[in-house]
Amino acid sequence: MLKDADVLHNNVDQLTQVIIYDVFTPPVASRIYGYTTLAAYEAERYSDTSYNSIAAQLKGFGNPPKPKKDLKYNFTLAATKAFFTVAHKITFSVDTLQKYEDKVYAMYKDNLDDSTYARSIAFGTQMGKFILKRSAVDNYPQTRGKPRFLGNDGPGQWRPTAPDYLDGVEFCWGTMHTFAVDTSTQFKLPPPPAFSDDKNSPYFKQVVEVYELSKHITPEQTTIARFWDDNPFVIQHNGHMMFANKKITPGGHWIGIAAIACKQTHADALKTAQTYALTSIALFDAFICGWQVKYETNYIRPVTVINDKIDHDWLPMLQTPPFPEYPSGHSDISAASAVMLTHLFGDNFAYQDTSDLKYIGMQRHFDSFLKASDETSISRFYGGIHYRNSVDQGAAQGRQVGEYIWKKLKLKK
Repeated sequence: MLKDADVLHNNVDQLTQVIIYDVFTPPVASRIYGYTTLAAYEAERYSDTSYNSIAAQLKGFGNPPKPKKDLKYNFTLAATKAFFTVAHKITFSVDTLQKYEDKVYAMYKDNLDDSTYARSIAFGTQMGKFILKRSAVDNYPQTRGKPRFLGNDGPGQWRPTAPDYLDGVEFCWGTMHTFAVDTSTQFKLPPPPAFSDDKNSPYFKQVVEVYELSKHITPEQTTIARFWDDNPFVIQHNGHMMFANKKITPGGHWIGIAAIACKQTHADALKTAQTYALTSIALFDAFICGWQVKYETNYIRPVTVINDKIDHDWLPMLQTPPFPEYPSGHSDISAASAVMLTHLFGDNFAYQDTSDLKYIGMQRHFDSFLKASDETSISRFYGGIHYRNSVDQGAAQGRQVGEYIWKKLKLKK
């Protein structure tokens, strides 16, 4: 029989496969990770009564259900049931999940007495339904079915970018209800450099900086950009043919790093569940804060200005994601995740990042989570999709989000 922690790792990995297959946008993926991993933690935490509820300390959840006293439970089985009770309601490929679940449940059924098995499944279902109540009122349903966002042609304003000119993604995400931070506007950023055609202006200089870097980029900078691309749906062009390569989202990459940290330290099931939940909460809130600024500033992407003013045929190394430029979302969520993992596992935590190995065939070594997030941030500048100021400001906001959440939550009694 699998170790309890391995069951939780496999559950999350299965969910990641579905997120990739269903092509959820990065912000939506963070929501999926947030609710599912929180449900798992809230069930698993009863295996050690010194651990506090996280949900009870977040906005809009209330107090979670409790198991019945003096009765036997398998809390990892309950955590698994809670996890998938939520996942079934907020993903699409539920048949894929069900096939996997059935195998997990069969393993427990063969190793538990009938009453403990049934009691654990029932408690997991109850916990999952408790978490789902909050997901129904986080403003997500209201953000579906909105009109297409195409930006505008005003000076310095975002509009769909070459080569595919896709609509703006999740332009209402800043209106989502956060888990832990007070509001999406809590961590304000300075305005980016004002748009200007003047070649001596701060704005135009940052455009030229992106363009010039692309002409003199080093092999190491190229590797860094490609390693952290994490675009879940890159459209490839070959003449008149178009096809898409699917891979993990930015949030999925950091969930993978969280898994590596847990496995490397031989974390038990409870520490594993806690790590996934806290990382996911940081991801979710950082996405909301970053997206609020993105669509408030509606800042134009480098490729648009370079094509208009410098080089009509230029394209960045990485495909420009379909949403406004400022700040860098990947920088934001990576810094928030790195702060959380540093608090959980310590600074100078060396690890080999194999999160994306099976998707892009690349892996890298890092000496700390924060150094990894710094590399993530600069990768967007190397890839030609962000200005240097935007990656720096995104990282600054993400660090604030991560530190705020860590200080707000009391994890143990």
